[in-house]
Amino acid sequence: MQVITRSPEETEKLGEKLAASLRGGEVLALFGPMGMGKTAFTRGIAKGMGVQEGVSSPTFALVHEYAGRIPVYHFDMFRVTSWDDLYSTGFFDYLESGGVLVIEWSENIEGALPESAIRIEISPGKEENERIFEIEGIGI
Repeated sequence: MQVITRSPEETEKLGEKLAASLRGGEVLALFGPMGMGKTAFTRGIAKGMGVQEGVSSPTFALVHEYAGRIPVYHFDMFRVTSWDDLYSTGFFDYLESGGVLVIEWSENIEGALPESAIRIEISPGKEENERIFEIEGIGI
């Protein structure tokens, strides 16, 4: 399915809409270059899951945990370059948590993603703030 957003606010709303269909245990694998709105999209997912606190990029922490109707675990795999790095994030333990995992820079851990992962490719559109979302594995 393809969805086009035209502002960070629309990107956030798309995440919020997708969150309505999440039941726990999903892995949302985000792909796309820097500046595509991955964190804005994640902010919308968290909001849709009832997270009250602010959502920020976990670039240096690698993972942020948010309490909502289902826990949301927001990963940034930008700096993950090896299996040792991946294990150090606790990623495999989180897969068994029953929460929703949102993974930025999934291209860096492609071989570790579960087959059931919901794949979300984000690319630039024709206008400055336009983003094209290609979503596989879930309908919204």
